[in-house]
Amino acid sequence: MKKVPSSRRSADDLGFRLGTGVFASLVVLLVAGIFVELYRTSSLSIEKFGFRFWTGQTWDPVSGEFGALPFIWGTLYSSFLALLLSTPVALGIAIFLAELSPRALRTPLAFMTELLAAIPSIVYGLWGIFVLVPIVRKLQLMAPDWLKKIPLFEGPPLGVGMGAAALILAVMVIPFTSSVAREVLKAVPASQREAAYALGATRWEAIRAAVRYGRTGIIGAVILGLGRAIGETMAVTMVIGNNPQVSWSLFAPQYSMAAVIANEFTEAADDLYLSALIEVGLVLFVITLVINALSRLLIWSVNREARVKAARPVVPVVPEAPGAA
Repeated sequence: MKKVPSSRRSADDLGFRLGTGVFASLVVLLVAGIFVELYRTSSLSIEKFGFRFWTGQTWDPVSGEFGALPFIWGTLYSSFLALLLSTPVALGIAIFLAELSPRALRTPLAFMTELLAAIPSIVYGLWGIFVLVPIVRKLQLMAPDWLKKIPLFEGPPLGVGMGAAALILAVMVIPFTSSVAREVLKAVPASQREAAYALGATRWEAIRAAVRYGRTGIIGAVILGLGRAIGETMAVTMVIGNNPQVSWSLFAPQYSMAAVIANEFTEAADDLYLSALIEVGLVLFVITLVINALSRLLIWSVNREARVKAARPVVPVVPEAPGAA
């Protein structure tokens, strides 16, 4: 076998490193390009309103007054509600498929769960209008009067509103979170479970140990679901009610950032109106970046805590002699 000169190997390694580095840098350039273009095309709104655009609650194209707070609130509120509803269900599905499901059911159930992610958003929106909205309206009408007086449950019995949007987002988020969490649990070494069983652990305790071992990946799966919920457009637009207000009520019609862009972009008759809508997109872009940065910080802190615990020396407990004072 002919020996390759070390200088040629170094050149090949350098070329490979530079080539792959170019592909990686394209991601950075793409993100930077999106930010620059959004900022440039929304400069008219930024110059006129400044930070007041983030905190203003008035959205009036006729008078030229624009504030994005109702849309920011609607996006974050619906996304975190969806996360709260979907995470236990998604983790339950992942644990069942990875740990408890019979072999004959595992593949069909996994396929059906992943199929939910392939359903178009507009189909979810239609299902929400014809199935979910009437159910929410009926539940609201059946609620006792004392419950309707609580700010969280007050509002007109329309069916469309924050509750319907959160429910449909939860359904859409479940396949993403459960699929990634299932792969994380499958990647946990079998020795972890065997060690737990050897120490006398029950089935539940062994599963809990596997979940703790893969918690970093599970956190990543939950954050992936959150990103999916924040960026959703059509399904939310069809059931959230599209009313720019800030409210804690689950039944009040509200709005989201993606929904206002989809609904009003073609209606923007003047430059300021168009610039304000593009700035809403810029705000959504910035919020998405901040949430992803915070998620990476959370994952880093979890990993650091795990490394500290693993490096901590175990001090053996020496029992006292009988009769010792």
